[in-house]
Amino acid sequence: MFCLNGKATYAGRTFRGMKIEGLLFNSRMVQGIFDDDNPQTVGRWAYPDTGKWDAERNTREFLATMPEWRRHGLLSFTINLQGGSPQGYSKDQPWSNSGIAADGGLRPAYLARLARILDKANELGMAPILGIFYFGQDERVKDEAAVKRAVRETVEWLLKRGDRHVLVEINNECNVNRYDHEILKPARVHELIEMAKSITKGGRRLLVGTSYGGGFVPLANVVKSSDFLLMHGNGVKDPRRIAQMVDQVRQVEGYRPMPVLFNEDDHFDFEKPENNFTAAVSRYASWGYFDPGASDYSDGYQCPPVQWGLNTARKKAFFGLVKEMAGV
Repeated sequence: MFCLNGKATYAGRTFRGMKIEGLLFNSRMVQGIFDDDNPQTVGRWAYPDTGKWDAERNTREFLATMPEWRRHGLLSFTINLQGGSPQGYSKDQPWSNSGIAADGGLRPAYLARLARILDKANELGMAPILGIFYFGQDERVKDEAAVKRAVRETVEWLLKRGDRHVLVEINNECNVNRYDHEILKPARVHELIEMAKSITKGGRRLLVGTSYGGGFVPLANVVKSSDFLLMHGNGVKDPRRIAQMVDQVRQVEGYRPMPVLFNEDDHFDFEKPENNFTAAVSRYASWGYFDPGASDYSDGYQCPPVQWGLNTARKKAFFGLVKEMAGV
């Protein structure tokens, strides 16, 4: 189970006979600290009312909406130092959205925005998942030494701040064939998980894992190293497959009692009794909403400029089901 301040999440709660206590409902909100250093592409993310992109405005509006998510029972969200595709899905990524410099050092402006979000999450009793690398942007980090530096400095920064409420995701979808650095790929990514776990302050360390692409079950090396298991439901149209994925990962070598968590799934049908969300919960796995949307300040949560509120029927349906499951 996930526990906050020593108490199981959603304490005592069940829904349609399914155990909710100990789960961590979440949403993919990876662009909360988004920016673009490429002058050729930054205009794509302009706000319609100003005609300009504004990274600070994006974070301010993110912060302003967090209490509404929490009131509906959401306890976690994924945010990433290299964001996600600002087009939802994209083949090429000419934009430059990275909180990590070429040498692996962390960029102060990104950290300043992230710090405000993590502080607000702590105030609200939320436990964010902080991702470090994203495919399509990892090549902006020059070599393996720089990759390791970025992981080390991220973990040290969190520990120095005293953040006890943050889970670490080394990289988004490690098995996607877009990563440049071998250590970010499936065969070796466990090395970074182990490295992050080895960094301590005052005898305390962070909880660490990494995710795979839609429909993929984590491999043994990652299962053995991880504190929690991250999976994605993108491309999984049949909810029964979601349940099957959870059953299968619990049979992978190295599994022991540990949370299973979907933190990205672009399938919805929240009004139906069976959907990917309820299928995950039926196997006692947490689930996360991914709404890619489009770059028009009206839809989705991944395409800047993002409207972070519950402004669409789909968003309202997701948060409505979270609220019902959580018994808020």
